[in-house]
Amino acid sequence: MRRFRFSDPDFEAAFCAFVEERRDTPEEVDAIVRDVLTAVRTEGLSALLRFAREFDRVELDEASLRVSEAEIEAGAEACPTEVREAIAFAAKRIRAYHERQRPADQRFTDDAGVELGWRWTPLDAVGIYVPGGRAAYPSTVLMNAVPAAVAGVGRIAMVTPPGRLQPAVLAAAKAAGVSEIWRVGGAQAIAALAYGAGPIRPVDKIVGPGNAFVTAAKRRVYGVVGIDALAGPSEIVVVADGANNPDWIAADLLSQAEHDPAAQSILITDDEAFAARVEAAIEAQLPSLATGADAAASWRDHGAVVLAPLDESPPLVDLIAPEHVEFAVEAPERLSDRVRHAGAMFLGRHAPEAIGDYVAGSNHVLPTSRAARFSSGLSLYDFLKRTSFVKCDEAAFAALAPATVALAEAEGLPAHARSAAIRMDDR
Repeated sequence: MRRFRFSDPDFEAAFCAFVEERRDTPEEVDAIVRDVLTAVRTEGLSALLRFAREFDRVELDEASLRVSEAEIEAGAEACPTEVREAIAFAAKRIRAYHERQRPADQRFTDDAGVELGWRWTPLDAVGIYVPGGRAAYPSTVLMNAVPAAVAGVGRIAMVTPPGRLQPAVLAAAKAAGVSEIWRVGGAQAIAALAYGAGPIRPVDKIVGPGNAFVTAAKRRVYGVVGIDALAGPSEIVVVADGANNPDWIAADLLSQAEHDPAAQSILITDDEAFAARVEAAIEAQLPSLATGADAAASWRDHGAVVLAPLDESPPLVDLIAPEHVEFAVEAPERLSDRVRHAGAMFLGRHAPEAIGDYVAGSNHVLPTSRAARFSSGLSLYDFLKRTSFVKCDEAAFAALAPATVALAEAEGLPAHARSAAIRMDDR
């Protein structure tokens, strides 16, 4: 864990270097992924089954590749009642939040008499990657599938690594209306969704987080299909004053550190004594966490405490452009309103980031690795596309044609110019 003081003469250079440290995909991962994608694209189902044996130590065939409706029902029923109720509660809130994002079609006539506008239509087919192995992620199912369903996507195909499917994941799939689930993970799952493989038909867009292999695969298939984003390790910045309970802030920092040894947690505070109490609370809480080894590695290797006046925190947050930022202060909007680059903001002492991960309703699929400078979290818009239209009568065409011809000729495109000029000549 590193400590930075805003008052130090070399603060800016040192902190910028820290923020820009790479935590992304190693080159050797990309090379492996390239070969996996090629194999699935050329061999299809046989490659998927081979990789299941090699990577997942599971024997599958075409029939067992798909999770049956009976398995989904049985898994959902096996989910503890309180978890099923929490899933239903979360799904309802996520659905309501994303319904409010629905954009309106537009049609208008401008001063030249040209009819213009746009309309929104849902994607035909979306693939959702749900990680497996280390943990069960029903929240990932909800955050990806519910907005797709709200958008009206016709087909939602879910892929998840083979092995025992957690009841909570199947309960979330049922709550979100997902009935097409495939036992395939890693780069080969991304390839199957992009190119098709055996019974798995290709989709138009792939969403959902995964490990370095999944992220590298999404990068490589972009253009064949759309993707949501390139997910990197989790991140949180907590801006907190000394009036907070240090145990609360320590827990918030560890909530992201436990995801991955490459995750990053940063505390910004103006109170050095409080920072020391938070650091002590982190050390006290780590032994009680089943994820303590990962959390400790994350805090040790990538964590930081920044001692700075709180009024200086907005530009520091913008520099980091984090996935999550908490403002655990009185009147948090005084600071948060000045922030431009963050995936999601959590305002006040009683708004921990974990609330957003599960039940607040906002989406937890967010930009990482400073991508909040130029992108947003997953939303209804990821599952919709906008088509523009133009309608001209003779008078409207006459108002636009001369400039069209002039610009087409300036660009050296005579057929473009002719397609307008020929109509002018025939008037």
